[in-house]
Amino acid sequence: MWRLKIGEGGPWLKSGNGHIGRETWEFDEDFGSEADREAVDSAREEFSKNRLRMRHSSDLLARMQIAKENGFSLDLHKTRDDDGRSPLLVATTGSSTVSETLRKALDYFAAIQAHDGHWPGDFPGPLFTTATMITVLYVTGSLDSTLSSEHRREICRYLHNRQNADGGWGLHAEGESSMLSTALNYTALRLLGEGGDGGGGPGMSSSSMLIRARKWIRDRGGATMIPILGKVWLSVLGVFEWSGVNPIPPELFLFPSWVPIQPGRLWSHFRMAFIPMSYLYGKKFVGPITRLVVSLREELHVHPYEKIDWKAARNSCAKEDVYSPHTWLQECLSHCLYSFGEPFLTRWPISYMRKKALQQVAEFLKYEDENSQYICIGAAQKALSMLCCWIEKSNSDAFKRHLARVADFLWIGEDGMKVRVCAGQLWDVAFAVQAILACNIAEEYRGTLKKAHDFIKASQIMDNPSGDFSRKYRHISKGGWGFQVADQGWQVSDCTAEALKVLLMLSRFSSDIGSDQMETCRLYDAVNVLLSLQNPNGGYGTWELARTYPWIEIFNMTEIYADIMVEHQYVECTSSVMQALVLFREKDPWHRKDEIDQCIRGATEFIEKLQNDDGSWFGSWGICFTYGTWFAIEGLSAVGQSYGNSTCIQKACKFLLAKQLKNGGWGESHLSSTTKAYTNLDKEKSHIVNTAWAMLALMKAGQAERDPTPLHKAARLIMSMQLSNGDFPQEEMIGSFLKNGPLCYMAYRNIFPIWALGEYQKLVLQCDLQWPTF
Repeated sequence: MWRLKIGEGGPWLKSGNGHIGRETWEFDEDFGSEADREAVDSAREEFSKNRLRMRHSSDLLARMQIAKENGFSLDLHKTRDDDGRSPLLVATTGSSTVSETLRKALDYFAAIQAHDGHWPGDFPGPLFTTATMITVLYVTGSLDSTLSSEHRREICRYLHNRQNADGGWGLHAEGESSMLSTALNYTALRLLGEGGDGGGGPGMSSSSMLIRARKWIRDRGGATMIPILGKVWLSVLGVFEWSGVNPIPPELFLFPSWVPIQPGRLWSHFRMAFIPMSYLYGKKFVGPITRLVVSLREELHVHPYEKIDWKAARNSCAKEDVYSPHTWLQECLSHCLYSFGEPFLTRWPISYMRKKALQQVAEFLKYEDENSQYICIGAAQKALSMLCCWIEKSNSDAFKRHLARVADFLWIGEDGMKVRVCAGQLWDVAFAVQAILACNIAEEYRGTLKKAHDFIKASQIMDNPSGDFSRKYRHISKGGWGFQVADQGWQVSDCTAEALKVLLMLSRFSSDIGSDQMETCRLYDAVNVLLSLQNPNGGYGTWELARTYPWIEIFNMTEIYADIMVEHQYVECTSSVMQALVLFREKDPWHRKDEIDQCIRGATEFIEKLQNDDGSWFGSWGICFTYGTWFAIEGLSAVGQSYGNSTCIQKACKFLLAKQLKNGGWGESHLSSTTKAYTNLDKEKSHIVNTAWAMLALMKAGQAERDPTPLHKAARLIMSMQLSNGDFPQEEMIGSFLKNGPLCYMAYRNIFPIWALGEYQKLVLQCDLQWPTF
């Protein structure tokens, strides 16, 4: 049985804070009771049976283990009542019902908190990250030493569970099949030992699965139709030719920093993928050509491998994958580089430039590896950097450190084992604390809050990147917080803001919890990071300042994502910073007073200008207009705006109320992000997290004083969805990135219903309203 280990190190690992927040899974055949194993098997069977209807796991394996360690039973065996309905908490009268719902929800949520203070969980997103990691391990000869037979079994289970009915895999769990995910996942299954013409998988008919996947690929023109990211990975493996890949010249790295397209000026996540891809392209690296690789050349392509027109394949992309088509200027530039630039740059003596560029790229990647403790900024970048590290020196200590961090990305649920895009330890904790503090009974959960406080404090990044970090295109990080663990070292604007805000809130809430309060200098460091990240337009991006121009997006080469080249500014990040600085100003009104006042004014103006004509704000990191509008209202309210004095808030409330469904909830689809137009879920279905966000926004804007009826209806819906053990159901993806990349935040289904009901209960009591009859 699989065991989740929290905060443990191991060989070839370093940590600046004792591995706080690290999550790894280990197979232990003696772990767990017979009842535990039966519960796990039952959860797996239930998920597999309903995989095409309920696309997301509920993270039951991790939650079951942690709850048991904390002396709490999840009661997984009873998830339906005698009539087949979910065991809902039936209400009688208002006040006691909300209290009971909150207590059950908080009891459950406290029970799944890890001993170090965070809430472990899956972070599902793109469905191709598992395949890219498998490819690296295969090419580097590390597959057998890194993944046991149990790992392979669970990864195959996951890929089976994520296959669509048509035989393909989507870009994400809710997506229609795409060439990128289908070709890469098919390849990963073959690399894991699943047979092309048969061969048994772990009880799941691998032969049928692969045959259907191969048919899907070949019916759409074969793997030559894969987007550029897939072209790179298949070229590395040896089942695609580098001559079929549009140029990714490492020589761009030699450009001076004032050149707009210089990689150091690009968005951090894209930069940290583009640079290692340029290294692979510059070397035209190809792994060992094994018998399996030769077989894959035949399986993945429609035409015989030696007869494929690779030049024509450069701009080929399946229609299912194209979200951001190539611009004519981009294709013109690629053609010139391919036809003239590449032949010129690879001839002596000009080839010296390539050699120098590759050397500088290798040094840059080494710097990033060391400063992120080999975690890297995300899973896609981790796989690329790890491969480049191996190419530089296959038996190096650096590569061994890379391998030791693969476990940080592996996560197992009832759907199987996958490579997470990253983990979100700090982000979830910051929201969780605010949710608990919103409840009247927060005092009863001091222990939970104390552990969360200690985790946040221990997760602050204590130093800037090493050396002359600005020459390595890094921003200051000392005093910031990252999305995940401190060892990773990448500060994020809104994570820093939410963490600072929570620490200030906890210091007000209880002297017991805040007895080991942050030193003032560390709070000042956090403020310094926040002030340093504001752009001239008043807005905030994520990891860094904007370094180049929005028009650079015309060179977006990914085909599958949008707004990926530039560090754009977002309403969510800007609002989080505003709220944190307003709270800090109340605590320390004279520290950098003029700078903070000016920062808040600029941020306020930015948010006001960003509002859409219908009253909404576009949310880029959550789904979508509901999420952005909630953040905007929170930010504007923090600086004293209200429904009575702000037309922005008035328009926002009108927008939200117009989107409320007949059942009292809100249910926005991830298609809102993709189409940039508000889209409901199918069949006007509500979503519990979306509903909570809308409630929080309306309550902050004073809806309870004007007309509490919409709030009563929404609260009733949330309470009706609670399960018998205090949990809430896992529903559709609720996070987002790059317009076309939905994410699934597992803890949101607990955090935001608690937060919304906590605020609802307080507001109803404060406003002396009559409790509704539910």
